[in-house]
Amino acid sequence: MESRSLSERIADGDQQAFRVLFDLYSARLIHFADAIIRTKEGAMECVDDVFIKLWKQKEHVPSINDIKAYLYTGVKNTALNYLSKRASQLTVEPFDHIDIQLSPAQNPAQKMISAEMMEKLHAAVEALPPRCKMIFKLVREDGLRYKEVAKILNVTVATVDAQMVIAVKRIREQVLVHFDFSPKTVFKNKL
Repeated sequence: MESRSLSERIADGDQQAFRVLFDLYSARLIHFADAIIRTKEGAMECVDDVFIKLWKQKEHVPSINDIKAYLYTGVKNTALNYLSKRASQLTVEPFDHIDIQLSPAQNPAQKMISAEMMEKLHAAVEALPPRCKMIFKLVREDGLRYKEVAKILNVTVATVDAQMVIAVKRIREQVLVHFDFSPKTVFKNKL
């Protein structure tokens, strides 16, 4: 279904088209909100609030250039507002305790990676600094482009790029510590 026609159908009040949009993004948005506020119920509430607001302003949907970035930005802002309302109870920064789970292996190449390698990879990702980890996961897991992530997190594309370089370097270093991938070992194993 073409996104432009979906937008127009939503603007016309088509609940089925709106449901398609909700089903397409809600799970990933809940995962994203949960990484910020650390409660599944609160994350679901934030995502629901964003979609309710979108439905109430449905006539403006066709004018949204990038619906994915719009939804992620809305969820980020709603989650941060949620934290602000609970500021008397929470005294930590919204990005200080991010806990996003890696997606399970989906393609054949990922299935070939051993459980030990996945465990080391997961540990390396979890060891990243909070903002670096969030940027890495938005790019790698959610498939967002650097420009989209920059817009969502209100940072520059250069910042996203720099954080991705740091993430990849740290992950590579952590994984290489546990596995010997030196040329001698690789060629020795092939002989």
